[in-house]
Amino acid sequence: MTDPRLTALAATLPASVPFTGPEALERRAGRPFAARLGANECGFGPSSRAIAAMREAADTAWKYPDPEAHDLRRAIAAHHGCDPAHIALGEGIDGLLGLIVRLTIAPGNVAVTSRGAYPTFAYHVTGHGGTLATVPYTADHEDPDRLIAETRRKGARLCYISNPDNPMGTWHDAATVHDMVAAVPDHALLLLDEAYVDLAPNGTAADIDPADPRVLRLRTFSKAHGLAGLRVGYAIGPAPIIAALDRVKNHFGVNRIAQAGALAALADREYLHHIRALNDASMGRLVNIARDNGLRPIPSATNFVAMDCGGGGARAARILAELGARGVFVRMPGAAPLDRCIRVSTGPDPEVDAFAAALPDALDLDPPIESVAPIADPAAPTTTLVAPTTAADDLAEPFTGGSVLVIGFIAVGIIGAFVASRIAKKSRET
Repeated sequence: MTDPRLTALAATLPASVPFTGPEALERRAGRPFAARLGANECGFGPSSRAIAAMREAADTAWKYPDPEAHDLRRAIAAHHGCDPAHIALGEGIDGLLGLIVRLTIAPGNVAVTSRGAYPTFAYHVTGHGGTLATVPYTADHEDPDRLIAETRRKGARLCYISNPDNPMGTWHDAATVHDMVAAVPDHALLLLDEAYVDLAPNGTAADIDPADPRVLRLRTFSKAHGLAGLRVGYAIGPAPIIAALDRVKNHFGVNRIAQAGALAALADREYLHHIRALNDASMGRLVNIARDNGLRPIPSATNFVAMDCGGGGARAARILAELGARGVFVRMPGAAPLDRCIRVSTGPDPEVDAFAAALPDALDLDPPIESVAPIADPAAPTTTLVAPTTAADDLAEPFTGGSVLVIGFIAVGIIGAFVASRIAKKSRET
C-alpha cells in the first residue's frame, strides 16, 4: 500500500536503489569485510594535502558552504582550459546524472544506454518516468555505433556512455569518441561519463570543446583522487546547459570540507601520478591472480579488473557468494553476457592478499565451464523498457533488461541468503 499523497509515478516505483553498500552487507553478517574490493574506490586514500585541507576546513564547518563553489569551480576550469561558465559542480556524477535527467527527461521521453552499463543513469531515467532503450555490448565494449543508431531510431533525448567503461573496464580511444560526438543527432545530448579517465592510458581522453552543444562530460574526485566519501563531481559542457544545472542544483550540496579537499586534491598532481603507479601495480597483481586461478582478466583502463569466470552468471554468482562468505567484498555485472565475470577493484596489498587467499577456495565448486564469447553480432536485438523499472541486489550490479530482471531478483535473494548463512556458519565455527 502506498501513500495517496505520492504522485502516480512515485507510487509505482520499486523500493530499490542501484546498489546495496558494503556497510549494509557487513551489518547483516555481523562483521567487517577483510577486503573491500567491490566499490571501485581508491583504497590507497587521498593525498596528504587534501587531508590537511579537509582538517582545516572542519574548523569552519559551522558555516554554510559557498553555493557557487567559486574557488573550486575556477580551479577546475583552469585545469581544463575553459571558462567557469562551462563547469557545474554536484554531489558526484550520480547527483549530476539526476539533475541532467530532471532537466531533459519528461514522462515518455527516451534515453539510451548499454545493457549492463552503470545502473544509476537508468535509476534516474525511470525515476522521472522516462523510457529506457538499451543496446548490447560488442566484444565487452560499449558500442558507440549501436548507441547512436538507437538514439536516432528512438528519437532519444539522452545517450549515455562511459569511457572507460564500468563494469567491464574496457575503453575507446579519443578518435572513436570524437567520431561518436560528431554523429550525435540534433535532438539528443550525449552524456560522456569519464569517471575513470584519470587512470586510463594516454590517448583515451578526447579533447572536446566545452562549448560543443552535443556533449556533456562528467568527471569525479571519487576514483583517482580517493575522495569517494565526499561526493564531488563536475560536468563540462555548453554554458546554457551548465546554467540550467545551476538553476536546479542543491545549492549547498557540495559542502565546505568537500570543496576544500577537492581543491587541494586537484592541485596535487604529483600524488595523482603516485596513485596511477600504485593502481598499475595492483592491477598487475589482480591480472596474475586471475590467470593463476584459471580466470581470464579483461584488459582494463580503470581501477578494477573484470575476471571472466567461464560459463554464465550462475557460476560467477556462486564464486561471488563464496568470496563474500570468506570476508571478501567484490561485485559482478548484472546483465548477460557480462555477468560471466566478477569485478575486483585494485587496492592495498593486504586486501589483495586476502582476495588471493580466498579465491582458490571460492573456485573449488565445480569444474569451470568453457567461457562464453561476448556478443559481437551487429544484428543483435535492442531492448526497450518503459518506466518504472530498476533493479538492485546485494552482490550483482543491477541492469536494465526485460524478463531476466525477474530471474535476477530471485537469484539474488537466494545468493544473499546463502552468503549470510555461510558467514554465520563460519562465525560459529570460529
